Formats: sequence, C-alpha cells, structure tokens
Amino acid sequence: MTVHADPNRTLSVSRLVGAPPELVFRMFSEARHLDAWWGPDGFTNETHEMDFSVGGVWRYTMHGPDGKAWPNWIRYREISPPTRLFYDHGGEIGEPAHFEGEIRFEAEGDKTRVTLTLVFPTPEARNATLKFGAVEGGNQTLAKLDAYLSTQTG
Repeated sequence: MTVHADPNRTLSVSRLVGAPPELVFRMFSEARHLDAWWGPDGFTNETHEMDFSVGGVWRYTMHGPDGKAWPNWIRYREISPPTRLFYDHGGEIGEPAHFEGEIRFEAEGDKTRVTLTLVFPTPEARNATLKFGAVEGGNQTLAKLDAYLSTQTG
C-alpha cells in the first residue's frame, strides 16, 4: 500500500531520533512502550488491547491534561519491519476511520528519520485537525519518542 498524498488532505511531521530503525520500530509494536510515550505533551495512554498484526487492532484511551478521555483505535493494514507501518485510525470502535496513517522509519547513520503522515478523507477534515493543533501535537509526540528511546538499551 502506498500513501498517495493530496496536499489538501495530508499532514506530515518528521523527526530524526537517536536510535537505529529496528529499535525505533519496536517502540511502535508493544503497548508497554506506546503507553510510555505516545501522544502530545500532557497526554497519557491506557491500552485496552493490542494485536500487532495485519488486521489487528490497538485500542486505547488517550487521557488529556484536562482529564478528558479520548477513545482511539488503530487497525494495522501493513507492517513492514523495520521500515513502515500503514493503518486506519479512528475514535470509537464501530465508527469509520478518521484518517489513514503511515509511519516510515529511514536509517540516517546510527539514527532514524521517523515520518508520520496522515491522509484525511476531505480537506475539511484535515483543516479541522490542523486547527486542533495536530502538527504541534505530532512534533511533541515524536520528541517524547526520542526522549523515551534514550532510556532503552536495544
């Protein structure tokens, strides 16, 4: 599967993190790791289930700093270790996906360029997410990943 990025429906964030692709990829494959860093500053996660396989679902609640609970699900459509994940992402189980996501892991020396790309069904959905602060939140999330990686030994 390939993300065909219409710029009016797409947003993307990227960061060079201080670990090799195999280790970075692993941080996306286990709930205990994701719960430690996934989400913008001030947010925490509670995983309810995770089946890291094609067709499998990661279902979790993201808790905001204001105490609001945000239900989320990710259904994995492609898992290509250690270079790529492709998935659908939604809110409540049973409702349609809000967007498609792709995460690419590209080696740059002994580090990894992590690029998170989201493709929305309409430009309006993308714009609403931008107003919500998705780019800043994505940058914060990748910064938290980088900090978490410094605590991992491979």
